[in-house]
Amino acid sequence: MTPTPSHDRLLIIDFGSQVTQLIARRLRELNVYCEIHPYQKVTDAFLARFAPKAVIFSGGPASVIDAGSPRPPSSVFDLGVPILGICYGQQVMMQMLGGRVERGHGTAEFGRAYVTHTDRRIDLLNGWFLEGREQVWMSHGDHVAAIAPGFEVFGTSPGAPFAITADPARRFYAVQFHPEVHHTPNGRTLYENFVRLAGFTGDWTMGAYRDEAIRKIREQVGDKRVICGLSGGVDSSVAAVLIHEAIGDQLTCVFVDHGLLRLNEADEVVGMFRDHYNIPLIHADESELFLSALEGVSDPETKRKTIGRLFIDVFQKHANEIDGAEFLAQGTLYPDVIESVSFSGGPSVTIKSHHNVGGLPEKMGLKLVEPLRELFKDEVRALGHELGLPASFIGRHPFPGPGLAIRCPGEITREKLDILRKADAVYIDQIRRHGLYDEIWQAFVAILPVRTVGVMGDGRTYDYACALRAVTSVDGMTADYYPFSHDFLGETATRIINEVKGINRVTYDITSKPPGTIEWE
Repeated sequence: MTPTPSHDRLLIIDFGSQVTQLIARRLRELNVYCEIHPYQKVTDAFLARFAPKAVIFSGGPASVIDAGSPRPPSSVFDLGVPILGICYGQQVMMQMLGGRVERGHGTAEFGRAYVTHTDRRIDLLNGWFLEGREQVWMSHGDHVAAIAPGFEVFGTSPGAPFAITADPARRFYAVQFHPEVHHTPNGRTLYENFVRLAGFTGDWTMGAYRDEAIRKIREQVGDKRVICGLSGGVDSSVAAVLIHEAIGDQLTCVFVDHGLLRLNEADEVVGMFRDHYNIPLIHADESELFLSALEGVSDPETKRKTIGRLFIDVFQKHANEIDGAEFLAQGTLYPDVIESVSFSGGPSVTIKSHHNVGGLPEKMGLKLVEPLRELFKDEVRALGHELGLPASFIGRHPFPGPGLAIRCPGEITREKLDILRKADAVYIDQIRRHGLYDEIWQAFVAILPVRTVGVMGDGRTYDYACALRAVTSVDGMTADYYPFSHDFLGETATRIINEVKGINRVTYDITSKPPGTIEWE
């Protein structure tokens, strides 16, 4: 990623923590521009080029005692900027600056812990310890046994006698816990103090980003034409409206309708972009092609690959109708950029194939325009608000690229898709009627690959069962099921069974989501 020169920049050096992205989220919430880079990419030359105003060392699973454990370049300590080490970041800082780290031996801490302050005070901890001890989230096996020269202790816990240490003269700070996670309630205050000490002014706003992005798009594209693959989701839609504001009718959107969208969704997308925004739009209704290719296919990964392959073919066919196009616009977000770089430098484990159009730019000889690649999801929503997109659209729940194909386990049929669309529409309508939509990260219906016997009125039925899912998320990294009331679930089940022919049983899925990307379908 190319650093944004008009903003003060904070560098987060990643040592492999599962929650490094949360550090960036907390800083972005404070209107501070930051980037995450894996430690092995941070060289002396990189530091000189990036010119950070402050640096944060993330946590990580390694032990600094082991040979070959991750290290930042020693030159980082000579930059003259504030540095904050977190968990492993604290330990590597101590080890490199002359302190000592030892194995656990009964001092390991995992989970909730409480830190108490010492008699010394420091600006980093303004707003901390106002009511005595502070709850924090620990996750460490090793511990600091001796702090480096110049450091003092400002907080301790039962398993971490050096829970908070600092060398105020050099503006080096180190904590053994994770202030970025939800379970350190006052963690935001610590980050706020750190960026204030570093001199950040909080100039990272969506209004400023909008103006800057428009300027960059114009500089990159010039008088050439741009093709945008429009899915109807928030990311591609915000990207399309932003690019259109920058270059007008030099942009043409291609909306591939694969027949796996929600009820009336295709009409809504065409109406918004062609009629309301007057953006040139090709509506490629290829539902027959996709559904025919998926006939008899039940394996979910085969479905994904079939849809992805056809999407590329269809997109290319319609994009070739646009003369003189040299750029392809994508709604790539910052988490996509981060996740594409393996911390270890090796291949990441493939949980599911991604539904982005991989390889298409090279195949068509196009250059990429990715105006959202510096943003997190909620920042994209804020940018959409700046651009005037309707609030009801900006707040839409995430929808997977392969659409209803993966909410229809087993073989896909037109009958099942029709049933699923109607059931999903009732469910979402219920959620909206009860004022719950914005409390939920994602909600949807899945039609199950089983038929059940039921009695409706005086007749016997043999119809499908469907499952309702709704999850909440604080940060998009983990999710838990939404605790609907029994009255809501009963009312919703009754409506679905009464209004959707083909379903006679409704269940509610209360599984949760472990760390990882939120869209796990």
